[in-house]
Amino acid sequence: MKMLKRTVAMFLAGVSLSLSLYAQADEWPELLGVQQQWAVVNYSLQDEEKLKGFDALIAQAQGLTQTWPDRAEAWIWLGISQSSAAGAQGGLDALGLAKQARESFEKAMSLDETALSGSAMTSLGVLYHKLPGWPISFGSDKKAEKLLKQALTLNPEGIDPNYFYAEFLFDDGKYAKAREYLLLAKQAQPRPNREFADSSRQKEIDLLLAKVEKKLTR
Repeated sequence: MKMLKRTVAMFLAGVSLSLSLYAQADEWPELLGVQQQWAVVNYSLQDEEKLKGFDALIAQAQGLTQTWPDRAEAWIWLGISQSSAAGAQGGLDALGLAKQARESFEKAMSLDETALSGSAMTSLGVLYHKLPGWPISFGSDKKAEKLLKQALTLNPEGIDPNYFYAEFLFDDGKYAKAREYLLLAKQAQPRPNREFADSSRQKEIDLLLAKVEKKLTR
């Protein structure tokens, strides 16, 4: 059982979805508030404070889905909050949150697959990639790759779909291809009102790019 818990924790450590999605404040300020607070919690807080922060975000996002049940964007951010909380929590208990996140992303896709430039596809693809497969969880690289590629067709210049597909390729040992998508992610246009999320994502891109270059020069 201890080994199983360590295995789950290892996979879930990468499930904290750093999806810096954009919604104009004058269109939906409540959603933008969740987005901006997510960046603070994900990149600035640690340990118990981070867990508490994600719990609060889940409650906020649930409020959005209750008020606007037919808006895919609300379900996307509920899923992001749930999956991020799973990544921060780790262990077997986090698998329940991961399943809830999958349900939220699937709900969003049933409402509008193109919402937030296909971000439900990106998010669900990351879950399938990061989680262990059966019998521990529902992870599947085959499903992950399909979803990540679909997201790229909707948002080929986006920072997040390019980064997460590059991460998938890196884990699959396709380092040269991963480098291509990381360079595309670095060139992505900054989003209004998302400066902190963008700068934090660029740091993650640089870290992964350094790992790629190291692999390619061996």
